[in-house]
Amino acid sequence: MATPLLRAALRRHFVSSRFPRVQRRLQSSPSKPPSGAKSEESIPVPSTVAPLPLWQRLGPLTAAAQGYARSQKKRPLTTQVITAVVIYIAADLSAQYVSGNEYDGARTARNAVIGAAAAIPNYKWFIFLSHNFNYSSRILSLATKVAVSQTVFTPIFNTFFFGSQAILSGENLEGTVERVKDTVPTSIINSCKLWPVVTAFSFTFLPLDYRPLFHGVVAVGWQTYLSFLNRQAEVKEAVRHEAAGHVDEKQQVAYAVPQAA
Repeated sequence: MATPLLRAALRRHFVSSRFPRVQRRLQSSPSKPPSGAKSEESIPVPSTVAPLPLWQRLGPLTAAAQGYARSQKKRPLTTQVITAVVIYIAADLSAQYVSGNEYDGARTARNAVIGAAAAIPNYKWFIFLSHNFNYSSRILSLATKVAVSQTVFTPIFNTFFFGSQAILSGENLEGTVERVKDTVPTSIINSCKLWPVVTAFSFTFLPLDYRPLFHGVVAVGWQTYLSFLNRQAEVKEAVRHEAAGHVDEKQQVAYAVPQAA
């Protein structure tokens, strides 16, 4: 009889001694942090900060590029026309300076008119290339854009540029055709040395808003070359006209001599 009572007493003593320990263990556990602190601790902090793109680390040039991008978003067509006029004027001034001849203001005015007329078609073509020929293979997309630009846009634009130069300078239809023949083939061949690389670089590394600006900067040098090439064609035409004038004079003299006799 004593043995069961002793066992029951020991069992009650064991249970009562274990319960306070569990209670203290539960009370000693850390309290739940507030939701705000938990959310702050859960935000991952990167060990390194990604560097900014190159065009955003160029100081004043970055500010100018960002201003251009804002203007491009607000008034894209106006921005393109103004940019083209500035580029064509700068290119002609550069070409005239390189040639060493006396400054021709009418020639600069012709370039400004041509630049304004070409601005919107150039911009539309650029957007067309950006939105088309986008395949799963990036290399195929890039190669297609470059090939289409060189085979379609370049011949049309160069013909327009040199033909407009001839017409605005007073050439007749025959002289305009001769100007195009003298300049367009050479310009197309030389454009293959520059513009495929420029197009590939811009479509690979630059955002859409900055591509026209990058092409415009490169176009200053290219338009300088086109203006120089156009000037060479003008000199050739002047020589041809002078030679034709001498031939006419000789024919008139030859016709007058027999009559006098």
